[in-house]
Amino acid sequence: TVDLQKINYIFAQNKKFYLFFKRLFDILVSLIGLIITLPITIPTMIAIKCEDGGPVFYTQMRVGINGKRFFIFKFRSMVVNADKKSEELIELNEISGAMFKIKDDPRITRVGRFIRKHSIDELPQLLNVLLGNMSMVGPRPPLPEEVARYNDRDMKRLLIKPGCTGLWQVSGRNALSFSEMVDLDLEYIQIAGLFLDIKICIKTIWIMICPNN
Repeated sequence: TVDLQKINYIFAQNKKFYLFFKRLFDILVSLIGLIITLPITIPTMIAIKCEDGGPVFYTQMRVGINGKRFFIFKFRSMVVNADKKSEELIELNEISGAMFKIKDDPRITRVGRFIRKHSIDELPQLLNVLLGNMSMVGPRPPLPEEVARYNDRDMKRLLIKPGCTGLWQVSGRNALSFSEMVDLDLEYIQIAGLFLDIKICIKTIWIMICPNN
């Protein structure tokens, strides 16, 4: 099995200056992002509440750096109790490997479909970045049940903090297979740098405005 903490220590030693400035970048961008997106987040909260009266926010356990678990924040884009209905839809999973994804998921609400298309549902993750359990850029934070199916290669995705966006999100998004996603995550870990992070963030903003899926 992969010794994540040992490999992460080596990674941190080799990129200590990058990781220091990456954290500063995360704090600055998440704070600014939370403020400037208020004209988007406030109407979104109202729309979600008006549609079915359910909770505005959705929290879910995810796995972060070195296998540490945390709760991720999102705007709710599915019907209430959608998690309990996932087992009924397992046969519709469109991605092979340790990941569950349905393009036309019947659990998604009307408001949810719009905010997902423009990645608005992900905006509350800026709070996760501010708290330090996520970064602006990094691998997608997996579910515990997904990690339970990881092989040693897949586990290397947990060497750094998960991100709100990443190399795979701006390289095809839903069109990529799980194996291709892992390839891009591991490539990012190898070449990670502040300039690349800024480039990925800019591309992400463009995708939010002009979705490619």
